[in-house]
Amino acid sequence: MALIKSVRGFTPKFGSDCYFSENATVIGDVIMGDECSVWFQAIVRGDVNSIRIGNRVNIQDGAIIHCTYLKAATTIGNNVSIGHRAIVHGCTIHDNVLIGMGAIVMDHVVVEENCLIAAGAVVLENSHLDAGCIYAGVPAKKVKSISEEQFKETVERIANNYVMYAGWFK
Repeated sequence: MALIKSVRGFTPKFGSDCYFSENATVIGDVIMGDECSVWFQAIVRGDVNSIRIGNRVNIQDGAIIHCTYLKAATTIGNNVSIGHRAIVHGCTIHDNVLIGMGAIVMDHVVVEENCLIAAGAVVLENSHLDAGCIYAGVPAKKVKSISEEQFKETVERIANNYVMYAGWFK
């Protein structure tokens, strides 16, 4: 069973049909929507500030979602995939975003809808990523606009697949 832990008077709250792996950790001021999944060794740590997560969000193996005390909460929209070992910290992620494996998204970043952040990218503090674009590199830079085909093949497909994968484990 996942570690679901209260801290500072906050207990995580979840929508319907969510999946939490046996060694996932969800702590504190976390509110998560429907059909979300938190995978093996992933951590959603709302101990120092709030974390708000929409519907159909998957937080893959080893990913960390955190925030900064008194300065930067974390908000994640709907249909968002957080790749294996990614770090999402004190930022705002809008709907239909894929954050690639090992990517880092820092405090006060805003990622607009329909974006893809490539594996290993580092999105620096206070950055604003435009809707419908692919970002890659260290530091992350806009590579190009995402085509409808790329969007369906990556962002949309992965979000849908993780809802299916979660069903295998329930």
